[in-house]
Amino acid sequence: MAVRKIKPVTPGQRNKIISAFDTITSTSPEKSLLRPLKKSGGRNASGKMTMRYIGGGHKRMYRIIDFLRNKDGMHATVKSIEYDPNRSARIALIVYEDGEKRYIIAPAGLQVGHKILSGKDAPPEIGNTMFLNDIPLGTIVHNIELKPGKGGALARSAGTYAQVSARDGKYATIKLPSGETRMILTTCRATIGTVSNPDHNLERSGKAGRSRWFGIRPRTRGVVMNPVDHPMGGGEGRASGGHPRSRKGLPSKGYKTRDKKKYSAKHILERRKK
Repeated sequence: MAVRKIKPVTPGQRNKIISAFDTITSTSPEKSLLRPLKKSGGRNASGKMTMRYIGGGHKRMYRIIDFLRNKDGMHATVKSIEYDPNRSARIALIVYEDGEKRYIIAPAGLQVGHKILSGKDAPPEIGNTMFLNDIPLGTIVHNIELKPGKGGALARSAGTYAQVSARDGKYATIKLPSGETRMILTTCRATIGTVSNPDHNLERSGKAGRSRWFGIRPRTRGVVMNPVDHPMGGGEGRASGGHPRSRKGLPSKGYKTRDKKKYSAKHILERRKK
């Protein structure tokens, strides 16, 4: 995977860096796996704006992704690698031996024609989904379940991966992309390999209009608001705004908001690095 720098024909293209899309093999999605995606514009059921700076954007269709990978013991062939407007990673269309089609998150290195497998009999190869109990220690994985049978929840965005570092009893120790080390039940599943599109973090929009295509509206800084609108507002001239905090008054930049009595805290062995 690579990125492409645009020739600066216009001011908006001067700093634009986009994906080369060199791994994508199909531009038309599988219609049976598409669903409508309704935009909220940041409004709740009453029509009240509950999230600011959301609205507009290009119309999208949702691709139904198989995060469960629970069709065990049956080989599937990769039919195509596709772009998904709803996520940073690429997705792969796979066809099982019985003809069923599913979308999965495409790991880096997966190509058209590859065969993948899930379940107890699957070998630790790219794209195969296995139980944490069967994955060799030190293996790079993604799309990791937190609860058995619930579907992958961890390490799903572009270029991310986790590592199976140890096993003790019914728990496996996983080092996550954030640097956090936590215990997960060995009956949970994970997929072998790194998530595709690792150069996603190198992309640059180049212009504000591209953010509007994504449905992101202009953001107003708290320091330029009035005191009635934000704790950091007011003052003469370019006032610094005091301590950085949110609109609700919660401190930012280092202030921990996680509940110390949260049920999952006992599973975290090492907190994520700042």
